Amino acid sequence: MSARLLLATANKKKLAELQRILDLALGAERVALAGLGDFDDYPDVPETGLTFGENALIKAREGARRTGLPTVADDSGIAIDALNGMPGVFSARWSGRHGDDAANLDLLLAQISDVAEENRGGAFVCAAALVLPNGREHLVEGKQRGRILRARRGEGGFGYDPIFLGDGQIRTNAELDPAEKDAISHRGKAFRELAKVIAKELPR
Repeated sequence: MSARLLLATANKKKLAELQRILDLALGAERVALAGLGDFDDYPDVPETGLTFGENALIKAREGARRTGLPTVADDSGIAIDALNGMPGVFSARWSGRHGDDAANLDLLLAQISDVAEENRGGAFVCAAALVLPNGREHLVEGKQRGRILRARRGEGGFGYDPIFLGDGQIRTNAELDPAEKDAISHRGKAFRELAKVIAKELPR
């Protein structure tokens, strides 16, 4: 019998990504994943933390409190060296509109348009939290280093994937298939680490 686990997001792409990673790490029958869309009138939870870890814990704590389910949440984004680590926790709303990938990409590319190639480094960062109804909490982090291209490449992924070329890669994250991306991405690294914790915490 599968253990039920809440992923505190309404992002269907992120939900599918986590399901893939957990299925590989734990076995496809081990966890039944629910998203916020499965709960009526679930309110928006303000991400008031100043770090990815703080925001992940805020969302996971609220999910466990409201639903009584073990809850996983993540906060992730891109940290650009030339922007002193920004957009960081503001990645999803960098242009002023939450989740507007095209506007966020355009603004970021414009802001670093004059930055030389050798200084266009950055990293995707993901903090992933598990909060249990009994109050136990776990937090892990994953990173993927790379550099920022000057134009989009690829149609897959989401967010800043089309302009991010990971170290050692010849294709952007948006040019990778889902399994290839999961193997090297910040979120893949974080959730594989969290899967080890989930395996210990959830009943068989």
